[in-house]
Amino acid sequence: MHSMLISTRKGLFVAEPTSGGYAIDRGHFVGDNLSLAMVDPRDGAWYAALDHGHFGVKLHRSDDRGATWAEIATPAYPPQPEGEVQTNYFGLELKWSTSLVWSLAPALDADGALWCGTIPGGLFRSEDRGASWSLVDALWFHPDRKKWGGGGRDHAGIHSICVDPRDPRTVAVAVSTGGIWRTRDAGATWTNCADGMRAEYVPPELVHDGNAQDVHCLVQCAATPTTFWVQHHNGIFVSTDDMATWTELEDAGPSRFGFPVVVDPNDPNTAWFVPAIKDEKRIPVDGKVVVTRTRDGGKSFDVLSAGLPSRFAYDLVYRHGFARAPDGALAFGSTTGNVFASLDGGDHWAVVSNYLPPVYAVTFVA
Repeated sequence: MHSMLISTRKGLFVAEPTSGGYAIDRGHFVGDNLSLAMVDPRDGAWYAALDHGHFGVKLHRSDDRGATWAEIATPAYPPQPEGEVQTNYFGLELKWSTSLVWSLAPALDADGALWCGTIPGGLFRSEDRGASWSLVDALWFHPDRKKWGGGGRDHAGIHSICVDPRDPRTVAVAVSTGGIWRTRDAGATWTNCADGMRAEYVPPELVHDGNAQDVHCLVQCAATPTTFWVQHHNGIFVSTDDMATWTELEDAGPSRFGFPVVVDPNDPNTAWFVPAIKDEKRIPVDGKVVVTRTRDGGKSFDVLSAGLPSRFAYDLVYRHGFARAPDGALAFGSTTGNVFASLDGGDHWAVVSNYLPPVYAVTFVA
């Protein structure tokens, strides 16, 4: 079994395997706001993104499984052109300043290279394990970026990064709100790949505009990389033709709304979701926490609830709050500090903790 890294509003916590599941073993940066943790499978390094609010964003790296940490560079935007005022789709003024590190991924095409997605919608690349970062100009200066808008936050952000296992120079990123963008040349050029999605929260002429799509999470199947799954603000979408087209799934259990999606890396037809009521509510349907699972590419869904709270439970699971370990274990953490794990594909769930701060992200480490 694998260790679990849990990023919360008040620290990074490590859950270790036990005879019956997992148990919290230790914490790092306790009291600090952790937006995300990432593990680089190439060298085993742990990365932690901290959001200090007024004091800014920081990145740290550990090469000894958290025994010690070193602060590394934070992705920084170039100076904003003097006198230039930019606004997003909603008319809010946009500052060229990193307000959140929202995604991290190994770049795979070069040793030590990393990708980093931020709010306000910039993608960065490091060639030296985070010692320095460069803004990906071709995406930041793309004319369509000015059509992006915020979702739950005032400005757009890049929260999902999928490095294609067939060719690491091919990378897809998802933007809330700005659709899906893909490069096939390591960031030199970009194409919007959200055609076929539907946004019901915009004027009629923009419903199918790729830049208007509020993609909550994007994942790619490792064994069948032509299959992508998306949890969208309007529902669940799947593509089986390398994002040439998208199919919206109409029947997916208690709700089609949610934030996370996890795909089985060995089976493109199997994916998991945590449904909720959308917009002003953002709570589980009927106060009952469930996980939905499809094993047939979205034709049908199982509603999984064994071991999960069934009354007066108002846990919301954020887009990075649900993960699958290489050995098949599943885990998710919620805004109420609950963490649950399953060792049988989601059929049964066990409590890891009921007392953590609000959980932002969960990931596994060997």
